[in-house]
Amino acid sequence: MDQLIGLFPTPFLSCTGLLDAAEAAELAAWLRMQSDQVPNSRSDRLTHSAPLRLDGHPLLAMLAERLAPRLVALGEQMFGAALDWSIKELWGNRMAPGGSQGVHRHANSFISGVVYVTTSDASARTVFLRGLGGNDFAFSHAGPGVEVTAFNADRWVAPAGDAGDAVLFPSYLLHEVPANAGGERLTLAFNAIPAQLASWDYAIRFSTGRSS
Repeated sequence: MDQLIGLFPTPFLSCTGLLDAAEAAELAAWLRMQSDQVPNSRSDRLTHSAPLRLDGHPLLAMLAERLAPRLVALGEQMFGAALDWSIKELWGNRMAPGGSQGVHRHANSFISGVVYVTTSDASARTVFLRGLGGNDFAFSHAGPGVEVTAFNADRWVAPAGDAGDAVLFPSYLLHEVPANAGGERLTLAFNAIPAQLASWDYAIRFSTGRSS
């Protein structure tokens, strides 16, 4: 009997309806009022808010509460134990039609995520990429008739996010957002860290570095 086994899969958590329609609409209106928008370095149709405090709006505090058990669940798949997680930073993203986000990963964190505050157009679905570069020669087999599978794919396009949905993923995953051919795309992005990681008799402790 032959059995195909997928070794070392990457955990990815999709959360449908984390916010209801009214909550998402209220949060979208509040995000549009934030005046401290920082232009993206690659796209003049994308801006980012300054870091948001979880106590800056009741919905942000509620969002953190709803994310908490999901962080624990994803972290348990990554590290094998139910750890104490905290969101170390949270910020808003406002993408106008024609905006995009270049390939990047999130540093100094272990779990990152995106909360879709407005429904994302299908053209602007988040794309996750296999690691770029390396020190080895690479060979590929591509072209007509070649089937893309989970084992040979270079990219994976996440489902289109409806208002109130969220996705969580390991912070090392490269990702981007292609050019937005739809309307305004509002999201919240966040990074999370555990209180500590321990290996037998040695532990590394982490701190958010600020009051949240």
